[in-house]
Amino acid sequence: MNHTSTNRKAAIIGGSLGGLFAANLLLRNGWDVDVFERVPQELSGRGAGIVTHPELFEVMHAAGVRIDESIGVKVKSRVTFAQDGSVDSERELPQTLTAWSKMYHVLRSALPDQHYHSGATVTDIADGPERATVTLSDGSAMHADLVIAADGFRSAVREKFLPDAQLKYAGYVAWRGLVDETTLSAETHAALFDRFAFCLPPREQIIGYPVAGQGNSTKPGERRYNFVWYRATSEDTDLPNLLTDATGKLWTGGIPPTHIRREVLTDMEEAALALLAPQFAEVVTRAAQPLFQPIFDLEVPRMAFGRIALLGDAAFVARPHCGMGVTKAAGDAMALLAALTRNADTLDALAEYSDVRTQFGIAIVQHARHLGAYMQAQLKDETEREMAERYRTPEAVMRETAVPAHF
Repeated sequence: MNHTSTNRKAAIIGGSLGGLFAANLLLRNGWDVDVFERVPQELSGRGAGIVTHPELFEVMHAAGVRIDESIGVKVKSRVTFAQDGSVDSERELPQTLTAWSKMYHVLRSALPDQHYHSGATVTDIADGPERATVTLSDGSAMHADLVIAADGFRSAVREKFLPDAQLKYAGYVAWRGLVDETTLSAETHAALFDRFAFCLPPREQIIGYPVAGQGNSTKPGERRYNFVWYRATSEDTDLPNLLTDATGKLWTGGIPPTHIRREVLTDMEEAALALLAPQFAEVVTRAAQPLFQPIFDLEVPRMAFGRIALLGDAAFVARPHCGMGVTKAAGDAMALLAALTRNADTLDALAEYSDVRTQFGIAIVQHARHLGAYMQAQLKDETEREMAERYRTPEAVMRETAVPAHF
């Protein structure tokens, strides 16, 4: 680490996408940057697909990240399948879909290795009159003009500064999985690829789209199909059952995919065959390593504490329906840089950043709650379910899911 530089110094906690956006933008704008990522090996996104928005590409360009056609898979339209597999509704909507691993690769490649420290666990952060201090688990400490907490939806930094801001379970989970396109039948491949697809059986919702495949390839024949299947799951009985492995251990923070019990996967596959359009049933039952994520949301009243700033999911956790998680983190990084450029004083800059992005974060979380209201209503009474059903036409769902947000 370069301790002799006269440049302003930023310590970034968390080396996932949000941290990498911030690191690349700051480094390109004259800051000394150190990213501390506690996971010792290269991160993997566990097969998450990412919906891109124009703002995301604008931030990548500003960060000096090279983007070409291989960044993602382009689709031209959206389609909703009825349970019998027939097309219920269709609309034109060009979009580019990418995979978490592809996004990580291009952002990490843009950042020189000396700025990225794997296996580095931050144990404490303290703000001071002149600089903040970051303490690592090996006992070493560094001083920084700015500390960015990009440590994800279970942020330890948020917990320290905002202990009352707690994740709220939304009443449903998202099953996710990836299938190599070569393993799909010709009929299913023809129906699904080159489209963003939906199916809305009673009380359920599934979406799917093509993403990069092995080695981040976006070439036809080498891509994968990504699905996200929302299923109502009660917090008191169903969720603990899903989170318990074969040894009886309950993984309250989320169960690793390889520990999901075989009978849980079998139940999920049988439900797919019974409830989903056959195209989606095929995708779900052929997924190599399905996983599920309990859906939470969380809001914070502010995003800065002196020289310490929250970024991305460390601040606001929005349900995935709006497809804005990565774009929100990129937008946070861009807004932080803009505030630092406008204000000579770091404290003033962070206060401005907090004001602007807290408003945006609240709007995103509320928008995502609106999109997820149908799924949340599934554990409520019959009246609430009927009300939610009225707003769930294929046209409305296709129009509002994972599109750029205008607030």
